[in-house]
This record gives sequence, structure tokens and C-alpha cells, in this order.
Amino acid sequence: RASKTEQRAFDSLYSKGVLNVAAAGNDGNTVISYPAGYSSVVMVGAVDENKAWAPFSQYNSKVELAGPGVGVLSTVPMGGGTEGVLTVGGVNYTAGSMEGSPVATATAALADFGLGDAINTNVSGKVCLIQRGNIDFAVKVSNCEKSGGVGAIVYNNVAGSFGGTLGTTVTKIPSVTASDTDGAAMKGQLGQSATVGVKKTNYAYYDGTSMATPHVSAVAALVWSYFPTCTSAQMRASLTKSAQDLGTAGRDTKYGYGLVQAKAAYDRIKALGCGN
Repeated sequence: RASKTEQRAFDSLYSKGVLNVAAAGNDGNTVISYPAGYSSVVMVGAVDENKAWAPFSQYNSKVELAGPGVGVLSTVPMGGGTEGVLTVGGVNYTAGSMEGSPVATATAALADFGLGDAINTNVSGKVCLIQRGNIDFAVKVSNCEKSGGVGAIVYNNVAGSFGGTLGTTVTKIPSVTASDTDGAAMKGQLGQSATVGVKKTNYAYYDGTSMATPHVSAVAALVWSYFPTCTSAQMRASLTKSAQDLGTAGRDTKYGYGLVQAKAAYDRIKALGCGN
């Protein structure tokens, strides 16, 4: 909600040379959130690694710039994050997150557990390699555990990586996800020693316009450090004019003027001067 007192504070900061940058919001609608909605504040939307609009990012006429806001590696309280571990036959694979997995690690021979839709004691004492599809992840991992499996890997049945969840199901064995291509590679390594686990870390991957905003702020600070005589209004103009246009040509509601660009902003100011 807009506040006259808050608006005057941001207006005053802006007039005194401070560049205010704030997040558009994560409700995925056209609502204008504050303080990002004040004219003295740069509203920032979020894009993913493919420079596509993030569906949670609020979109409206006030969105001015976009920044990376999907799957951003972020610091968390010490030990507050988790990270998957996946190695087969000495080959390290990228382990996707299986929400609800216990923090534990298991090492054993890798065994094919198919779709994981039935108990099979042939995987007892082994790490289950399970294809995604047909039933919930929780059932797949639970069936592995009930079969005597010590760890579970659920690999994708379509292109790419993914993240899963066990929901309210509690398991004692560690579980992770893997891409379709990694799953196919691991199927060629059945019987080899596999290590699967989840360990505590000091980092976590987050989505949000609050992840995109620091990128824009940092670019502004970096470029400004080379041209300290630029005013806040001039730096704002240079950032918008040098942004990589995305979506509809020109300014639009999802990307604003586009994805913020450090080098392009620097080159533009060097060639044309502040704000031009």
C-alpha cells in the first residue's frame, strides 16, 4: 500500500542523489507494490536463465528493469541450506532437490528400480535408480525403502532437470533427482558404486524479484563507480537506455526497458555521457 510519508522519504533520497531500487513483487499479477511503485524508485522484475519472464514476477506499467530472479544461489544462515550429492562409478552428476529428503548419505551398488511402482527386494542394500512417471515421487522413494534400498535417484522422463517433493511422506533414505540424460548415463553404470545424499550447506537457491533487485543495484553501483559525477537520475536513464530489450519491443509491463546490462551501460556513458 502506498504511503505519503514513505513516498516523501524516497523522493527526498532520490533528490539528494540516492538511486532507489526495489522489487516488483512475487504475486504474478498486475498489482503495483510499494516502495517499488513510487516514481522515485526503480521497480525490478524477474527473468529466468533463458531471459524469459518469471511467472511469479508482478507486471505493470511501473516495471522499469529486469534482473535474474530464478534459481539464484543465495546465502542462508550457517547450515540452513541443503545440497544434493550424486556420484556413480567415480563420475559426479548434478543432483536436483527432492524436498523432504533426510540429510543423510548412502553408498552402495546402483540398481535399476524401473518406475518404482512396486516392491522389489532385488534392490535390497542398493541405491535405486528410478524413472519419473506414473506415480508420486513419495511412493517411488517409499517403495525403494520398503524394498531395502538405501538411497534413491529419480531421473527425468522428459528433457532437462527438475526438482521434486516427498510432500508429507517421511522417509529414512536420502533421495535426489537427476536429468534425463544423466539418468540414461547412469543406466549404463548399473552395479557400480553409487553415492547419493543430501548435505547441509550455507547456500540455497531462491526465486523472487527480491533476488533480481540486488543484480540491478549491483550493476548500478559498478557502473557508477566508473562515472561518479553522474547524478542518480542520469544513472537511472543510462541503465534503462542500455538495457537489453526483451518481450514486446520497447518498454513493456513484464520486462520494463529490459534486462540490465553492466558493460552496455558503461560503454554508453563513456561514449555519450551521463544519462544520454
